[in-house]
Amino acid sequence: MENFVVSARKYRPATFDTVVGQEHITTTLKNAIKTNHLASAFLFCGPRGVGKTTCARILAKTINCQNLTAEGEACDTCESCVSFNQNASFNIHELDAASNNSVEDIRNLIDQVRYPPQSGKYKIYIIDEVHMLSSAAFNAFLKTLEEPPSYAIFILATTEKHKILPTILSRCQIFDFNRIQPQHIANHLAGIAEKEGITAETEALDLIAQKADGGLRDALSMFDLNVTFAADRIIRYKEVLDNLHILDYDYYFKLTDLLLAGNLPQSLLTVDEILRKGFDGHQFVVGLCRHFRDLLVCKDAATVQLLQVTENVRRQYLDQAVRAPMSFLLSALSIGGQCDMNYKQAKDQRLHTELWLMKLANLRNLLNWDALPDFPINGSRNGEFNATGQLIADKVGPEVAEKKNVERTLPNPPSPDAVLKPEPDELARPAENLVPETHPVTSEPVNGYRAATSPNGSATNGTAYQNGHATAANGVATAPAKPQIVPPSRPASSRLRSTVPLTTGPVQPLADTITEVITTAQSRPDQPFTFEELQDTWMTFSRNRLKQVDSATEQLVLNRDFVLDGTTIRLTLDNTLQAGYLTDLKPDLLGYLRSELQNSQIQLEHTVTLQEVKKMIYSSQDKFNFLAEKNPALHELRKVLNLEVDY
Repeated sequence: MENFVVSARKYRPATFDTVVGQEHITTTLKNAIKTNHLASAFLFCGPRGVGKTTCARILAKTINCQNLTAEGEACDTCESCVSFNQNASFNIHELDAASNNSVEDIRNLIDQVRYPPQSGKYKIYIIDEVHMLSSAAFNAFLKTLEEPPSYAIFILATTEKHKILPTILSRCQIFDFNRIQPQHIANHLAGIAEKEGITAETEALDLIAQKADGGLRDALSMFDLNVTFAADRIIRYKEVLDNLHILDYDYYFKLTDLLLAGNLPQSLLTVDEILRKGFDGHQFVVGLCRHFRDLLVCKDAATVQLLQVTENVRRQYLDQAVRAPMSFLLSALSIGGQCDMNYKQAKDQRLHTELWLMKLANLRNLLNWDALPDFPINGSRNGEFNATGQLIADKVGPEVAEKKNVERTLPNPPSPDAVLKPEPDELARPAENLVPETHPVTSEPVNGYRAATSPNGSATNGTAYQNGHATAANGVATAPAKPQIVPPSRPASSRLRSTVPLTTGPVQPLADTITEVITTAQSRPDQPFTFEELQDTWMTFSRNRLKQVDSATEQLVLNRDFVLDGTTIRLTLDNTLQAGYLTDLKPDLLGYLRSELQNSQIQLEHTVTLQEVKKMIYSSQDKFNFLAEKNPALHELRKVLNLEVDY
């Protein structure tokens, strides 16, 4: 029975022409070999599975090839190429820096560099995962890398270029490998499937290519997995979805249609079905935001090329993008970004996701889509406009242009929530005074999320409110009415809010609130109290505080003696530490005392009196200094007799 070899090894490129998606690097290397402009050290960096080690091996084999082809490729027939293909070449050494990262390993490598090749021109050293070398190993490698022998070439490969010392980077010729495009990966998989006699659906190969995220090795591993699953050697799209655990596009299209229609119950049931199938909630949130982004780029023909999907899925995107207003997509992306950032911190992550969907389903009630112009990304709408903003008839047809231009001249209809019942005096107002109001194009409702107001800030029905009673323009008092909801003034902007409130309430004036608080505070007179009552209340607070916070320092502060001067409590503390604790306690303590003693004039002041620390006499020098302070003549005696203090 023949041993199975994975596709990543079986179909590993052997020449520069067979390398997938790295033409800018293979062309440079072939030209360097042709012109004999070879650097002494190369650094191949890029993500995993894009061909770094493969290109290093092809370069090593091609450099020592004795019969290069006209295209600069290895011949695969000379002695050097045959020995390399059989892994028996003495001129090509490969070192895994992940397991050989010490100084001793680099010193052994430097010792090998001293000996010239037995056959061929060069000795090539391939060091894979070079970022795993220690700092000491890098420093030991510097001198050899800067001035190697003429026959030595070093090829370094890494996935984390930022971990390599700058002194190493400056000595190498750096090649940055790109992520391979999904279309190139799909074409490569199709070629392998044809060689293996496997039938594969185009959508299945495209799905594998997108899931690989630019890594060909990952794509080949997933390809082998699906080939093993398919007993009849047919790779189907649905089976690839199940094997790779990928959420199908159909769920995103279905959920977006439900949200556009405002169908919240079916939206929640669809999310429940997705989560019951084992898909991660965070990945679902990210995937739906990505879906909204793809719909956004489909709004304009110039950006459709940013959509990397199959042709059938592309048509679905274009169809749904026509039905999805720009305001909905921008609001959904704004709210979805907040949901994505706060997902990990949420206690109930499923509820966090469902709240996001509730907001999206309610956008239809908050945003008047029919009134907002739906501009594509480039600023035009379904055609081209002239300098006055009218559609050009020869671009979209005379009937369509006339209809669109009539729509653009009509005023924006007010939302249902902003319509107020007109008063009789308003019905009699002349029609010429009713000037339609224009608003900047934003994804927010025209008047925020509150009732509409006129430019001067008054209600649109001509009624003013005073103390909860409506007064008409002619001064006649009418029946009490509900207070007008006045939105806060803000400049016109197209920026989205981070969240969309689903409900709003009446906003009371700030002045009335302050007046009400002051009136309530002044309505209760201050009561006199005695020093004994203050002591009892103080000790009660101390006992309650001890139950809440078991702090010895706080109790030391609260159990100190204090003096009452009128309504001012004076406290003496020993140090600044106690003062800091009292400062933290002061708001709670004063609030408790004023409430229990029913006196708002109580104040608390403290002073810090530092205690003098008596210096202790320990050493002979301390004893001499103590005696010299009492009798300064001892200093003169010490100088005259040249005495020293006995330590």
